[in-house]
Amino acid sequence: MQIAILLYPGFTALDAVGPYDTLSRLPGAETIFVAERPGPVPNESGNLTLVAERSLADVPRPDIVVVPGGPDRFLPLEPGPVRDWLTAVDRHTTWTTSVCTGSVILASAGLLTGRPATSHWLHLEQLRSLGAEPTGQRVVFDGKYVTAAGVSSGIDMGLALLGRIAGDRTAQTVQLMIEYDPQPPFDAGSPEKAPADIVAERRAAYVPR
Repeated sequence: MQIAILLYPGFTALDAVGPYDTLSRLPGAETIFVAERPGPVPNESGNLTLVAERSLADVPRPDIVVVPGGPDRFLPLEPGPVRDWLTAVDRHTTWTTSVCTGSVILASAGLLTGRPATSHWLHLEQLRSLGAEPTGQRVVFDGKYVTAAGVSSGIDMGLALLGRIAGDRTAQTVQLMIEYDPQPPFDAGSPEKAPADIVAERRAAYVPR
C-alpha cells in the first residue's frame, strides 16, 4: 500500500507529520512525501522543511492521499499541478484524506461537493462556499473521503483510518507506541470549550489572505 503525503510551500508541519507518524506504521505501507518537484519544502513559517522524495508525476496511483492544510495565502486552490494531480489520483485512491484546511484544497478541486466534511473551525463556512457540507466533528468519514479538523486532529484521523484498514488492535497498538494519551493542561481546544472572549478575538482577527 502506497501512502502519499502532499507537500507544498507553506504547509502546516503537524498536519503532515501527525498522519505520517500514525499511517506510516501500517504493516507493509510505503509512505512518501510528494510535491510538485522533489526536494525540501518549507512550512508556513519558513523555518522547518520536509523533503519531498518524489514529484507528483512520479506518484500517479497512490492508495492513500493525505492533504495537509496551511494558512490561506499558501493553499494551492487555483488550477495547476496540485489540483490536476489530486483529481487524477482520486480516481484510483482507496482513501482520499485531509487535515485542517487540506479539506479546502480538496473542496476547491471539486472532490467534496455535497459531502459532509470538516476543517479548522475558522474555515467551515469556506468549505460550505466550495460545495461541501461542513460539520464541527473532529474526524469525518464519507465513503473513501476522510477529513480531519484543525492541526492536531490529524493524529486522530490517522488512528481512525488505521482502525478501518488494519483493525482496532493495530490502531490501538500504534496509539500505545506513540503514547498518544492526550491530557491537555487546558480544556480550550474547540470554540465550544474555549473562553468566549478568546473565540471572539480570534474570529475578529481572522482575515482570509
